[in-house]
Amino acid sequence: MLNNIHIDVVSVEKLIFSGDTSFVILPGELGELGIYPRHTQLITRIKPGIVRVKIVGQDEEEFFFIAGGLIEVQPNKVVILADIAIRGADLDEAETIKNKHRIEEALEKEESLAGKEDLKIELSVETAKLSAIRKILQSR
Repeated sequence: MLNNIHIDVVSVEKLIFSGDTSFVILPGELGELGIYPRHTQLITRIKPGIVRVKIVGQDEEEFFFIAGGLIEVQPNKVVILADIAIRGADLDEAETIKNKHRIEEALEKEESLAGKEDLKIELSVETAKLSAIRKILQSR
């Protein structure tokens, strides 16, 4: 247990992952964070991007896409509270591209400032998701 850290990845909708890992790497607000067992306590915001974890007992790393949120780090536990969290294996590149194009078209037609801002946020999430998909595919 001294060489492991328990991680919970939670979205607004449900618990996405809970288990013991060797490390977690994710996009912090000020740059990439690497969290290992016995890490100093920390609470910070996280940016949209990839979370990489090395699950105890598995050879390959596991990937998750997160669309922002918070991370709380304790010496033996990490909780990632994400606005959106999706397992890497559940990401669909074709669907993400389709959603991105749909949002871009809606953004061109939108006239209200509030509507444009909402669509820009959706577009940034789909763009980050597409980037995450491509990074995950490259790493395999």
